[in-house]
Amino acid sequence: MIIDLSLPIDEKAFEVHHVDIERISHKAGIEKFNRVIMAKTLSGKIKYLLGKRILKKEDLPDEEFLSLEIVHSPVHIGTHLDYSFHYGSLSEGRPSKTAEEIPLEWCYSNAVKLNLTHKKNNETITASDLEEQLKKINYSLKPLDIVLFHTGSDKLYGSPKYFLEYPGVDISAIDYLLDRGIKIFGVDTMGIDRPYRFMLKEFLEEKKPLYPAHFYGRKREFIHIERLANLQALPDYGFKIACFPVKIKQTGAAWARVVAFV
Repeated sequence: MIIDLSLPIDEKAFEVHHVDIERISHKAGIEKFNRVIMAKTLSGKIKYLLGKRILKKEDLPDEEFLSLEIVHSPVHIGTHLDYSFHYGSLSEGRPSKTAEEIPLEWCYSNAVKLNLTHKKNNETITASDLEEQLKKINYSLKPLDIVLFHTGSDKLYGSPKYFLEYPGVDISAIDYLLDRGIKIFGVDTMGIDRPYRFMLKEFLEEKKPLYPAHFYGRKREFIHIERLANLQALPDYGFKIACFPVKIKQTGAAWARVVAFV
């Protein structure tokens, strides 16, 4: 059985960053074709403005051209993988790697789900939390396992609460995974740090650091998946995950259609 663990890129969902999908219908595609093709030369552009057309609806089956969708979106919208370039220009003292450099052999592996639904907003998931949950399911991590943190926060997707109500990941939990040979871990929250409203308040009032989990990627190299969904449909372990990133040049993150094979 294949289980989809991905959230969509949806211009109608609430997002902090602007997302737009320009949707050109089959009918409108005829005019788009004429405008684009004829605008390639000055004379063609003038003829187009004067009403001339290369293609007419009568020339096409069903009087329809091809549809076209143009997506204007940050790479951090929808389910995606973050790599070290997102965290900083250097990681472990070397130039950070971009998303198209993620080793594909790390992106298809055995996986384990840890139930962290008891963690509250503004709390962090610690190494002790991971150890406790692994003991509960009687599982020992193996190198290259993909570890999924199930908080249930994906049910808030599409609303402002998705950005306000979820736990973050403590640096101790990242160390715990990396020390055991884990290369990729994933969360069903919008990020691995606590909600921005808590971090910003503490930064302004107490000068506590912003985005400590992300910035830790400068010290130790890791990959994480953000915005997973449907983790409740998975067993605790005994399944595989595929999380191959879209090959976008020189970005700190890339969209992925993450699926589980149960």
